[in-house]
Amino acid sequence: MSTLRLEDLKQYSDTLRTRRGEAINVRFVQPRDTEELQHYFRSLSTRSRYNRFFGAISELPKGLLDDFLQVGERERFTVVATKMVDGFETIVAEARYAFHVETSTLEFGLSVDDRWQGHGIATALMKNLECRAAALGAEHMFGDTLRSNETMISLARKSGFAFVNHPDDWKLVRFDKEIAVAPKDIPCASWRLAALSRQADSPSASA
Repeated sequence: MSTLRLEDLKQYSDTLRTRRGEAINVRFVQPRDTEELQHYFRSLSTRSRYNRFFGAISELPKGLLDDFLQVGERERFTVVATKMVDGFETIVAEARYAFHVETSTLEFGLSVDDRWQGHGIATALMKNLECRAAALGAEHMFGDTLRSNETMISLARKSGFAFVNHPDDWKLVRFDKEIAVAPKDIPCASWRLAALSRQADSPSASA
């Protein structure tokens, strides 16, 4: 991760738009988000939490919460999508992703606050994850979801993902998409810079 200057996380923030044009800020999670992140997961409906974690939980266990708060460790990252609500920065969605260097793939999962579902946030967030995948050098990105999660399956289909059987669990389905974006064409400015830096630092760039 030498191409990502994690000491300056703000440069990897992006502004997305809802269907109504409302601004949504996507940024790496920070330690100050601990209570707000836990509150976010507690406020999700039981069904939304079950779909996100494939099991019944009421909040993030401490170990998992600690994992969510790590940025860059073992090539794993958490981003939060926030919006100003009544003068306060409020988490309205989140995504956790991991870059698997050995297979050049990016694995991800995401959720959106029930009150903000249907506003186009998940679609915009998934597109933003494509930027991040391309910048890291991923050739594919994929996610897993329950076969009963029709909302996520519909979102993935509309976003151009193909579906395959999950290799380990019949209750899940995997969706996969090829990433074929040149660094100079990545639509998110901050991530285009990260990709170009990565390309310049790669051994093949000077060959």
